[in-house]
Amino acid sequence: MAKNTSVELRKAQIYSVFVRNHTKKGTLKALESDLERIKELGTDYIWLLPIYPIGKKDRKGKLGSPYSIKDYRSIDPKIGSWDDFVHFSKTVHDMGMKLMIDIVYNHTSRDSVLLKEHPGWFLRDDMGNLLNKNPDWTDVAELDYSHKDLWKYQIETLKKYADLVDGFRCDVAPQVPLDFWKEARKDVAKVNPDMIWLAETSGGGYIKYLRDRGYCAESDSEMYQAFDMTYDYDIDEIWHAYINDKVPLERYVEALNQQEYIYPKNYIKMRALENHDQVRAHKLFINENDMFNWTAFSEFQKGSTLIYAGQEAGMKHTPSLFEKDKVNWKDQKMDLSALMERMHELSQDQIEYEGIYDIKALENEVVKVTYKLGNKIRVGLFTLKGQSGRAKVNVRSDHYTNLIDNSLVNVQNGILTIDYDPIIIEGELR
Repeated sequence: MAKNTSVELRKAQIYSVFVRNHTKKGTLKALESDLERIKELGTDYIWLLPIYPIGKKDRKGKLGSPYSIKDYRSIDPKIGSWDDFVHFSKTVHDMGMKLMIDIVYNHTSRDSVLLKEHPGWFLRDDMGNLLNKNPDWTDVAELDYSHKDLWKYQIETLKKYADLVDGFRCDVAPQVPLDFWKEARKDVAKVNPDMIWLAETSGGGYIKYLRDRGYCAESDSEMYQAFDMTYDYDIDEIWHAYINDKVPLERYVEALNQQEYIYPKNYIKMRALENHDQVRAHKLFINENDMFNWTAFSEFQKGSTLIYAGQEAGMKHTPSLFEKDKVNWKDQKMDLSALMERMHELSQDQIEYEGIYDIKALENEVVKVTYKLGNKIRVGLFTLKGQSGRAKVNVRSDHYTNLIDNSLVNVQNGILTIDYDPIIIEGELR
């Protein structure tokens, strides 16, 4: 991890937007009209999925994936101009938020500027044909970072954006050499020393798959040498196994606690229930009470928080990356906005980003999360599969305020009972 990464980044809430699908017009200008609402959720960073022109050759779907990029140094004319992007950046900053853009450096489209001008910079087989590490990505051409001139080009591109944005979310970052990211971070810091670097890291199975085939695939521990934040895909397989009743809660909690000692002390995990590549959380958690508890639990874990546009409305449909598929803002299933705003407010407290952190699995699929700082303790109880439960808490018997909704809860003889709503209390250590 970058040694100077501040643990205060654990306070950050990131809101992810696919510009093409977010509004009826699907433009940067149209998106500006929704910024005030997004800010009210507690958003610190607006993350835009790729905003560049999309390739046409071997395109998937009618509109193509934004991750099949034709030109890194241009804005997709269908969403706006360079001036529109500059204006959008200024608007975000004037509203007190920050801007993060997607950097997709593992591959380009198959009709990209780079492929046309520098065909030798691409991964090829023994016959000279384009070669993909991932056979499913048939609409892209993968880059070969053995060419140092490619490094220079890519870093210059990053510096072009560094005056306008505050963060880079780097797509499949482990497939690009770590030494490149280190050099890029160092050079970009000369333009913007406060740039935040978020790596989309990979699960263990995919890392092994690539390594077994002789390709670059770095672990999260390695990626922290260059990045401030990483995805929580390292526990994704275990998480899905738990919610599908294939492993017990204890196994999932063990994986979460393990992050505390296998990563640097100032590690930042971006906690997410869903993203543009994943099934919507409300599709996984059909029961509204489960969805409410999982949202609160996810945002109470140590780390930053990701909200994918529409998640706050409990949407179940994940918009396509390849077709016209607008977010239907009238199709609100739940209103999680107030909960997200409140959880973000709580995350600003020092006890949550600097406190001693621990998670325990309890009976009846209840999980307890504890933060301790000095003589203070903050405890959260979340029922993950709709059952009530009891937990021992290290505070004196008394009435406490549930910090989520200001309701009163009672601790009797060191026991706190949870019915169906999540509870967070704070008190002095007993």
